[in-house]
Amino acid sequence: MSLYIYITIAFAFGFLIAFILQQISIQKIKKNYKSTQGLLESEKLIKETTHKENAYLLQAAEAALLKTAEKLKSTENLARMMDNDILLLQKNNEETEELLKAGEPVIYELKMKLIEANNTIARYKAQLNIK
Repeated sequence: MSLYIYITIAFAFGFLIAFILQQISIQKIKKNYKSTQGLLESEKLIKETTHKENAYLLQAAEAALLKTAEKLKSTENLARMMDNDILLLQKNNEETEELLKAGEPVIYELKMKLIEANNTIARYKAQLNIK
């Protein structure tokens, strides 16, 4: 009979040890699960933050491109206007040369003063555009 008691005690003791080992492993699994969930949540937050930052950077790049395109367009317009002014000045210079050759010194003097005035105006315009 004592053999049955020893077997029962050994069985109960073995069951208790197995139960304790199982509980320890379940606790480790739960701890790893919580850790993994936390890591997953932090990765989601990092991903959302990165997407927001990328969207902001894309908007900033598009705004910079639009601003650059506007500056380019205004620069092209200014270059066209300057080309037209140069052509007008060349035409005035050619007319002045012809008047000089024709021997009309009074008109030549007036044209020279007009050219000087146009040059002064052009310098003032250039100074205002630079500032």
